[in-house]
Amino acid sequence: MGVTYHESNARMSQVTVHNGTVYLAGQVPADATVGMRGQTEQVLARIDELLAQAGTSKKHLISAQVWVTDMAEFAEMNEVWEAWVVPGRPPVRAALEAKLAKPEWKVEIMVVAALPDA
Repeated sequence: MGVTYHESNARMSQVTVHNGTVYLAGQVPADATVGMRGQTEQVLARIDELLAQAGTSKKHLISAQVWVTDMAEFAEMNEVWEAWVVPGRPPVRAALEAKLAKPEWKVEIMVVAALPDA
């Protein structure tokens, strides 16, 4: 089974699919003028959209990596995350404080999900 690439440019793809697994690039907020809560909500909505385009959903998450720019806002990001994740199906996750590519971004999230059984 080959690799498929979605929403690609010369540098990267937003989604790749291989052997029943969907890999998303790190997602960042479209509107960085809002706080951590709003940015996290935007990122998770985009993840939902990309997973749906690939034929899966957050119900099938395998893993997540979360980067926040300030651990003082970590709890706020977690509140949004916990409201979003499917109860009883949380993925493995790592979360780090990091400097992101644009200083106005507060959060970036990257996930891997399985395709549902056909």
